Amino acid sequence: MGRRIDYYDDPNAPQANSLVPSVNVVVENDKGEILMIRRTDNDNWALPGGAIDLGESVTQAAIRETIEETGIEVEITGLVGIYSDPKHVIHYTSNNEVRQEFSVVLTARPVAGDPTPSYESREVCWKSTNALVHLRMDASMSMRIRHFLKTSDAPVVL
Repeated sequence: MGRRIDYYDDPNAPQANSLVPSVNVVVENDKGEILMIRRTDNDNWALPGGAIDLGESVTQAAIRETIEETGIEVEITGLVGIYSDPKHVIHYTSNNEVRQEFSVVLTARPVAGDPTPSYESREVCWKSTNALVHLRMDASMSMRIRHFLKTSDAPVVL
């Protein structure tokens, strides 16, 4: 498996060569904890998510990716925002793909399942919002969580 390297506003970042629509999901349980994964490709903490497949809606992709990466089945409840900042690129070393960010970030509530790691997630667990600041994660992921925690009525569009 190759590595994933995120660059944000970095003059040394490689030039993007693709744009892939994707989703991330902020799953909040009834205790106010957020479902987090520790990625296998860079060892950073992140919200569950991934690419939207052909023939899938944003909601279908969000539900599928969350189940695949965490073992938790969810119901989508809202929208945090749309993130398409060309200053954020993601380099996948396995095939030298460099994606410009394009992610729809949704909110969800858990409906079934137990946190279970997968080939993409080394750890899966519920974290209090206070504990999130102590986790190693990319700047763009941290920003998405901050936007969720602001609880604004209007979605973020970047």
